[in-house]
Amino acid sequence: MEFLLEPQIWIGLITLIIIEIVLGIDNLVFIAILVKKLPPEQRDKARTIGLSLALIMRLGLLSIVSWLVTLTEPLFSIASLSFSTRDLILIVGGLFLLYKATHELHERLEGDQNQQQSTNVYASFGVIIAQILALDAVFSLDSIITAVGWLIA
Repeated sequence: MEFLLEPQIWIGLITLIIIEIVLGIDNLVFIAILVKKLPPEQRDKARTIGLSLALIMRLGLLSIVSWLVTLTEPLFSIASLSFSTRDLILIVGGLFLLYKATHELHERLEGDQNQQQSTNVYASFGVIIAQILALDAVFSLDSIITAVGWLIA
């Protein structure tokens, strides 16, 4: 318990908290976009449940990040590039974010033309919560690996 009295430990913890806050802002933007697809009376509940589950998931991911960071052994190579499990996780997560961002932007910019004819159609509460959790998993891996990389350096 003596390590808790060392200022370097506290400075590191405060720095990690600041990094997580800054890297978590993009998550909040996506949550705000997703909950707008729900009826107004369900939006606050979805934000609360989504953020609570996202926090629990982020803590769980933090607990296994030391294992994830060590997955650097190459699984296969294409030409001169070799890919590890960690690389594949980051690639899949990045592709998911690109898909989701493109889909949401396309819906925002061109989706209004189709929705002018119909009445208000809202998404399912469970689907929105699942999307919030999926997005948070991807954002969490990114920010956790960044934080661990900062600690290792």
